[in-house]
Amino acid sequence: MIEPLLWLPLLVVALGAGTIGGVVGFGSAVILLPICAYAFGAAQAVPILTVAALIGNLSRAAFSWRETDWAAVRMYVLGAVPFAAIGAFIFVGLDAALIHRLLGAFILLMIPARRLAARHDMAIQRWHLLPLGAVMGLLSGVVGTVGPINAPFFLAYGLVKGAYLATEALGAAAVHLTKSAVYGRLAALDLETLTYGLVIGLALIAGSWLGKRIVMRLDTPAFIRTVEVLLAASGILMVMGV
Repeated sequence: MIEPLLWLPLLVVALGAGTIGGVVGFGSAVILLPICAYAFGAAQAVPILTVAALIGNLSRAAFSWRETDWAAVRMYVLGAVPFAAIGAFIFVGLDAALIHRLLGAFILLMIPARRLAARHDMAIQRWHLLPLGAVMGLLSGVVGTVGPINAPFFLAYGLVKGAYLATEALGAAAVHLTKSAVYGRLAALDLETLTYGLVIGLALIAGSWLGKRIVMRLDTPAFIRTVEVLLAASGILMVMGV
């Protein structure tokens, strides 16, 4: 049982994390993971964040619903869902600390890689989202969140602002829904864990609304720069094991 005094700072952090996620489309779970691990314990943190992230992603998608690239969502989900289930089964018996650090290094490498691709007019084609979804689904099932890794690929596909936020969020929501089903089947997601995830998810919804108000004021170059700054911060934190 979480200490009652921890709820206020936890929900304040969740609101801030939801706002950041509402602006750049990722980062909520990365920000919340350390504080949730402290508050609930490492074993509960990932299932709790899976529920919260599902709610947060659905809210981000709802606020930009009309801009969704549905063909991209379908292609990504087709690859992501079965491999998210496999990753969730692996998670139950795996220590993911080393994987988190490797993912952080990968994120940092992806920033110059995305810029190089843009400089040479390279782009992600729609069919590339199928294997991308498979890899991201598997990794998400194991380590809880891969939003920062998804970002460069969706940007390279040509999505920005509302279209990027909604399309990436729906793909991520499908992954989190799959993981929740597997965690529940394996008893990693009990009633208490589900309740905590729902409460944090409500704070993420409020943050998503605030983030949508902010992103509407950003031009495309500013939006991409903001995404890259958050990518770098997420990568550094993950390499450090935070």
